[in-house]
Amino acid sequence: MSRIGHLAKAGLRSVAGFIWPARSVLTGERHGGQGAIAAEDFTQLRFLNGRGCRSCAAIVEIDLGEDSLCGACAAKAPRWDQARAAIAYDDASRQMILEFKHGGRRDGLGAMGNWMTMAGQDILEATDYLMPVPLHYQRLAKRGFNQAGWLAQAVARRSGVPAMVDGLKRVKPTQSQGGLTARQRKKNVAGAFKARARYRKQLEGARITLVDDVYTTGSTLSASTLALKQAGVANVNVLVLARVVRDRDVTI
Repeated sequence: MSRIGHLAKAGLRSVAGFIWPARSVLTGERHGGQGAIAAEDFTQLRFLNGRGCRSCAAIVEIDLGEDSLCGACAAKAPRWDQARAAIAYDDASRQMILEFKHGGRRDGLGAMGNWMTMAGQDILEATDYLMPVPLHYQRLAKRGFNQAGWLAQAVARRSGVPAMVDGLKRVKPTQSQGGLTARQRKKNVAGAFKARARYRKQLEGARITLVDDVYTTGSTLSASTLALKQAGVANVNVLVLARVVRDRDVTI
């Protein structure tokens, strides 16, 4: 495209931004800047940046780096190997995540992919495939998208790690995890996932990083990990956009 063409496009974007200012994915307020997040909104987010418990990404009182473990994981390790989270799921991030998860609002996806790539840098270096937690086909048909798939593809573009978006399938419909207790969540997703047979060779001995939007109790991630380990996957890590840090937020 010619220089004049680029200038014309830039001018049109400027005019459009003036007439229809961007709306922040965090607050819903219009702002005069570019992008989905106003500059002042970043201070509201609690960036975890992959710190915390190495096994479940929970916030710990004293971060010891690679040796950090929360009490729960020290007592009983999760099925997967390591977990990283980009931000905390709290009052500041709730609207952004719910609009993305249930409303399909994608204008913040680029930023989310960047945050997750930075948070999971160490585990991504040892990952063969990124794999999103799948929806059952009935829910996928109703919703029209899988937000975990969008996140996996966004991280793939930034990290260079390939995404195997359909490596797992949800073999039974489950009720929404929102509002369920930890025990109910675990029972709800038990046996709900299975690795696709056509990827048997790629999965044998592979190193997989599971991608999801929110880590709440870990039940869905645990059931997904079990299915991958049964398919011969050697190593499973977890990378999520947000980590629930308070019990009252488990209604996500």
